[in-house]
Amino acid sequence: MRPHYIIPVLVAPFAHAQWDPSRYLYFNTAGSGLSSSLPIGNGRVAAAVYGTAVEKITLNENSVWSGQWQDRGNSKSQGALSSIRQKLMNGDISSAGQDALDSMAGNPQSPKQYHPTVDMAIDFGHSGTLGGYTRVLDTKQGTAMVTYSLGGVNYTREYVASYPAGVVAFRMTASQAGKLNLGISFNRSQSVASNIASSSGSVNAVTLKSNGGIAFTAEARVVADGGNVSVNGKTLSVKGATTVDIFFDAETAYRYSSSGAWEAELKKKLDNAVTAGYSGVKTAAVKDAEGILSRVSLNLGSSGSAGAQTVPSRLSNFKKNANADPELLTLYFNYGRHLLLASSRDTGDRSLPANLQGIWNDNYDPPWQSKYTININTEMNYWHALTTNLEETHKPLFDLVDLTRTRGNAMAKKMYGCNDGFVIHHNTDLWGDAAPVDKGTPYTVWPMGGAWLSKHLMDHYHFTQDKAFLQNRAWPVLKDAANFYYCYLFMYNGNYVTGPSLSPENTFVVPSNMRTAGKTEGLDIAPAMDNELLWELFNNIIDAAEILGINNTDVTKAKDYLSKIKTPQVGSKGQLLEWRNEYQEGEPAHRHFSHLFGLFPGSQMTPLVDNKLAQASKVALDNRIRAGSGSTGWSRVWAMNLYARLMDGASVWSNGVTFLQTYPLDNLWNSGENRWFQIDGNFGFTSAIAEMLLQSHSIVHILPALPKSAVAKGNVKGLVARGNFVVDIDWSGGSMTQATITSRSGGDLSLRVESGGSFKVDGKDYTGPIKTTVGGKYVVTKG
Repeated sequence: MRPHYIIPVLVAPFAHAQWDPSRYLYFNTAGSGLSSSLPIGNGRVAAAVYGTAVEKITLNENSVWSGQWQDRGNSKSQGALSSIRQKLMNGDISSAGQDALDSMAGNPQSPKQYHPTVDMAIDFGHSGTLGGYTRVLDTKQGTAMVTYSLGGVNYTREYVASYPAGVVAFRMTASQAGKLNLGISFNRSQSVASNIASSSGSVNAVTLKSNGGIAFTAEARVVADGGNVSVNGKTLSVKGATTVDIFFDAETAYRYSSSGAWEAELKKKLDNAVTAGYSGVKTAAVKDAEGILSRVSLNLGSSGSAGAQTVPSRLSNFKKNANADPELLTLYFNYGRHLLLASSRDTGDRSLPANLQGIWNDNYDPPWQSKYTININTEMNYWHALTTNLEETHKPLFDLVDLTRTRGNAMAKKMYGCNDGFVIHHNTDLWGDAAPVDKGTPYTVWPMGGAWLSKHLMDHYHFTQDKAFLQNRAWPVLKDAANFYYCYLFMYNGNYVTGPSLSPENTFVVPSNMRTAGKTEGLDIAPAMDNELLWELFNNIIDAAEILGINNTDVTKAKDYLSKIKTPQVGSKGQLLEWRNEYQEGEPAHRHFSHLFGLFPGSQMTPLVDNKLAQASKVALDNRIRAGSGSTGWSRVWAMNLYARLMDGASVWSNGVTFLQTYPLDNLWNSGENRWFQIDGNFGFTSAIAEMLLQSHSIVHILPALPKSAVAKGNVKGLVARGNFVVDIDWSGGSMTQATITSRSGGDLSLRVESGGSFKVDGKDYTGPIKTTVGGKYVVTKG
């Protein structure tokens, strides 16, 4: 196989004005690796396009993981629980932590990891210098394209991922008849049962079968316009064609009981795609993606010539002068929406959510196993799903929650002796693995995953007002999550508390009146985040029950436990405390803001709900940022969302600028430590921009955190507020000029504009909640 080298290209001496800088990722060179590829996907199958001379396309199917489920639960846990708690209550922190690791850590320590599916190579036989090379990704259509010229011929490569067809498809075209000569092959370095090219009748294919952790079959169908097709070993060769279309799919043992079943599904999808043809597949795919992605539009100002540069140039220039390219922030917002739609769709039975890398992976040992980390990262992936009008992306997360309920119920019994409800710790995989992961007191024993994940189902109701969803999907999860805590919590100093538990991945210094004094530890009783998660969960139970007309022991229990949850505490310096006591921080610049969950994404400590706690949260947040937090992309964008909730637009913007100057990879993917790709930061950034412009906790708040000096003029259309209101906003001079609110479900509409001044609705002074009608539009203007 020829190497995937980059042919020298003639780089135009001027910027390219064709590509809208808020919509397209534009390059004039090929990608050199996954982090400079162009990512597309249909929610299940994805492609990362390099645009190299010998085209390399990394292909992923989201259920290709390293193996089957295994019970990793520690059988010693239940017997050790009481003594560990007693040690924690007695202040024997270090001994309790060691006992917890010995008795509660999973065996083996990690669940399964996400694996690559296959790489496709398309050898064009091109050598020499290419002219006019362009490579672009369209964030509004979910398509990619490469164009260049060689020897007087213009070559175009098109790439699309089709949700309706369930395949990804590529079209290679030459401007002169008969000038396409291709060799198409697959490559996979592990667990290959067979890898063959075949040509029989009208069916030309390359097929790879894997017998790895989760068996699968991957196939590319090739349709040539003109020319001849032949087989050369594992390569399908096309000579003298003008257009060549390639359709790809992979199906796995995760969703089908036998190879016959998944290969029948594979054949059906590819047969249908070939029958529809590339144009038919692309037309349906674009209609689907653009119909969803075009619901929201954002304008934060024009970049002029600065936006016409390539992405690498824009990133470089942004470090020198962020003010010159406001459309880079708009592009990043749009890119986050494209990436979520590409990596998370309802694909039928057992759909899977976006993992740590979304859906794109070329590594058999990816960073953090590219799994589902649920002490922040998985949840962050979905923060913008509802606010930016991407309801369709949410179901895969709920499918995963249902898997964890089953596994988590068994784990609750095994580890904690709790027969009802479910527990899940800080990571899971495609099997819903619920056991603790890794081995360390700052992260292993954290039984709060169910509380956090269940919040997303209640959020879904709040934004969509779908009562059937609340009844049939959300209520059972909320009830099961709460049932575990009714069993697991214990009384300590008059409160129901968690323990052993932790504040995700952070540590404190054991004080002199505890053991072992001076040592940094992570395990304790009743960390602040746990209390805030429980406050959210029990309130959601009470609210859901009222909406559904339920009045039973589920409600009375929730009310009883809620009244005995420890309230957030404020420390001696005015900061919100992270632990049960005012411990010295083990890492003042820690990347997590776990104790600020109640500010964002929770709702307990927002300024309009409890301003005292909001201001204590701000002190804690400011202190951590000054100490050096925000040290990964996802941490920095969490800070953006927190500042948005604090209505501090200037800090939202400054942290957004810092993020874009520090963390994006060449293709604008977010990075974490060691510059490893981690997609959560992309999604958290999009969420923060939405929160900056619209919030909706009991009131639809227009422009709560607008950075007036940075974005004095702009507009946004299509954001969604709780209550199922769609909101369009225009502003100028740092102030709203008009907002139009469309009610999709009826119901009462309460409003606030900016810092709370007077305004009009439909020309009349606003004096209180408005009873809306389904489809009704309400125009908001300044007084």
